[in-house]
Amino acid sequence: MPKGLTYADAGVDRELRKTAKISLKALEETYRFSTQGKVLQLPYGNIFPFKEGYLDLAIEGVGTKVLLAQLADKFDTIGVDAVAMAVNDTIRSGATPLAIVDNIHTQRSDPILIKELFKGLVTGATEAQCIIAGGEIGDVADIIKGARVNKGFDMIVSCIGEVSKEHVIHGNSISPDDVVIGLRSSGLHSNGITLARRALFKEWGGRFDSFDVPEGLDRELIYETLEPTKIYVKPLVEVAKVHRIKGAVHITGDAYLKFSRLMQFSPRIGFRFSNFRPHPIFELVRNSAEEAEKIEWTEMFKTFNMGWGFAIVVDRTNTDDVLDILEKTETESEVIGKSTPRKEIVVKFQGETLTL
Repeated sequence: MPKGLTYADAGVDRELRKTAKISLKALEETYRFSTQGKVLQLPYGNIFPFKEGYLDLAIEGVGTKVLLAQLADKFDTIGVDAVAMAVNDTIRSGATPLAIVDNIHTQRSDPILIKELFKGLVTGATEAQCIIAGGEIGDVADIIKGARVNKGFDMIVSCIGEVSKEHVIHGNSISPDDVVIGLRSSGLHSNGITLARRALFKEWGGRFDSFDVPEGLDRELIYETLEPTKIYVKPLVEVAKVHRIKGAVHITGDAYLKFSRLMQFSPRIGFRFSNFRPHPIFELVRNSAEEAEKIEWTEMFKTFNMGWGFAIVVDRTNTDDVLDILEKTETESEVIGKSTPRKEIVVKFQGETLTL
């Protein structure tokens, strides 16, 4: 067991979540209602046939990052996170986002708050190049309790995308020595925030006041943690036009453990990662706790993106060309690892070899 602070200590028990997700099996009973063919099960969700291809429907939220927005009294970027979480999930199947809808639950429909939230939604949708087809605002004061009067809210975004049969990313043809290319994150994104809050902010038992500027950062801590999640739609679409993508991973909750889903679909492989350049915020999260509670590196790689917010698996012979395409989309990217013939996920970092 890790000695230091864990995600479970902060309130998110990944083993309990894993057990709870067994109930998802019950949803398969509904697949018989698919009117145009068989539902296709993929590593990170399912797509369903429609006309000559498939539709991918994803839904996501921003979790406890809303508490950081409340703490900063800044609400104009959190909508970008909501859009990013949904569209980045949609593209994992190879789908191109077509439209999104939003669902905002608030203590009260405060016009100023709603206007700021919409700014972020429009910014994110513009980056993803898809329409916002509609949405819903619900006043649920008895459920939502904000840090400040009338500023409590939660935000969910759903995205629908389409993919042709030949461009579906199945995740079932990965071979040893295929290359994993990481796409640079902007920081924490919208995952592991519960653990980050616990480690960093006095409001939740951490070390710093929200507007402190800790050593290693060049701006206030609250603004660093609110940096919006990157949207990876354009680079993925451009790569898919030219090369076959064998696997695509949105490095969010469970971080590098997410590659185990690819291992289930390509059962004779594992992954080895050796190239990380974490933003200063990750070092700060790890080191903010007292020595006895310092977060273990293994826990960090199970919880945070550690600098790479998205990853694609491609044939090694296509590596240079894929990197060139990504560069043309102004996406910072590097080879971060490869697939191996051993069924394990290994991270080499700062002289340590970590098995997740």
